[in-house]
Amino acid sequence: MKKVKILILFFVLSISSLSVGFTFKTNKVPNNYYQVYLDNKVLGVIKSKKKLEDYIDKRGDYYKKKYKVKKVYAPNGIEIKKLVTYNDKVLSVREVYKKIEKKKPFTIRGYKFEIKDGKKKNTIYTTRESIFKDSVTDTIKTFVGTDSYEKYKNKTQGKINTTGRIIENIYLDNDISIKSDNISVEEKIYTDKTSLTNYLLYGSNTNKKTYTIDTGDTIETVAFKNKVSTEEFLISNPSFNSANSLLFPGQQVVIEETNPQIKVVVEEHVVQDVKSSYKTEIKYNSSIVRGDEKVIQEGVDGLERVTQEEKRVNGTLVYVDPKSKQELTPSVSKIIEKGDKYVPTVGSKSNWAWPTNSGYTISSGYVYRINPVSGSREIHAAIDISGTGYGSPIYAVTNGVVSESSYRYQDGNYVCINHNNGYYTCYAHMARKAVAAGQTVDRGQIIGYVGQSGWATGPHLHYEVWIGKPWSGGHRINPQTMY
Repeated sequence: MKKVKILILFFVLSISSLSVGFTFKTNKVPNNYYQVYLDNKVLGVIKSKKKLEDYIDKRGDYYKKKYKVKKVYAPNGIEIKKLVTYNDKVLSVREVYKKIEKKKPFTIRGYKFEIKDGKKKNTIYTTRESIFKDSVTDTIKTFVGTDSYEKYKNKTQGKINTTGRIIENIYLDNDISIKSDNISVEEKIYTDKTSLTNYLLYGSNTNKKTYTIDTGDTIETVAFKNKVSTEEFLISNPSFNSANSLLFPGQQVVIEETNPQIKVVVEEHVVQDVKSSYKTEIKYNSSIVRGDEKVIQEGVDGLERVTQEEKRVNGTLVYVDPKSKQELTPSVSKIIEKGDKYVPTVGSKSNWAWPTNSGYTISSGYVYRINPVSGSREIHAAIDISGTGYGSPIYAVTNGVVSESSYRYQDGNYVCINHNNGYYTCYAHMARKAVAAGQTVDRGQIIGYVGQSGWATGPHLHYEVWIGKPWSGGHRINPQTMY
């Protein structure tokens, strides 16, 4: 009987023991932890999400000072997800921080600007939205002029009574997007408008130098010597108001090539009085020995009031639309009497005719510039003559034989003339040609019509003067030296 009681007691104790063990397992409380991922890969489990974030921020004092921000964040690609687990194994926030630090840079809160220009895309980061907007405004003022910009913005430009110019529109010819984002501290992040404005004007160009003015230097000649445009010179030397500002020997100026990251477009209504160059008439006299000539009437330039719509991109004139032309003072033709009425194939080395009608604007000179079509820096070894209107005539500047009358991708419809005196002239971007290769042409004869064929932003004549055969051993000179 005693033995039975012992067995019963053992059984009860066993059941009780099992019951207690079962109760322990079912009542255990799971842990609320956090699993840390970086780019979808597990770094470890931590107890507190906030403590990791605070630790990252605390260790980021260097970046707070550098970028003038109040908080540093985890890298982009970090995810911290709540995890319910019975496992007690966790990492310290310091251990997880070390893992993150080795794999990816931390971030700060800022703004991401994307500037698109065709297929090109440029990304700019700033700590504040206002930095970008203020830098864009300062860049516009650089190309337009602070006074002109403020008058345009405040609608205080006034009216044109006789001559002058009024800005009709200013805009950026870029697609620009903005996004508030966490930015990697390894990116170039702008914290002030001055450095960003400099980048918007010059890009990553670091080729900045000084030049010492010599006797006889002008702003145009200094710019040409250093392979920059006059506009670029004025941007890098804002103390000069115009290309006509005086220089003195020993003066130090800055030479820096611009590489604008945005396209500032300015559209203006312009009324100006321009010189109407006199024409030269040739009269042949059979009593005079062939080759001899004399001036029987000197020419006098006239004056015309010309109204145009102009479009400039980053300070470069790219389009001229003529609206009207009023003669103020008529020009007086120069008359030269030459021996023999026979039209020679040999042109004169002087007394060249101007290749277009009057009322023109030289929209680009013989200068170094950024090509408005290709965007590359080059010497523009010609002059561009705009403002006479699409379809207006183009004239041979002196006698000669047409050496080329063709089409090229860059030049569009073009004509070249061999003047058989060492000089060749070429005329490009024609709407259509009026002469053929091998044809003899006389001074002032129509050889084509102003157009926009080839690489051209608007209707104009691209006029070149060569010493020697074009593209075959010859070299170009400034056409304006022939007048």
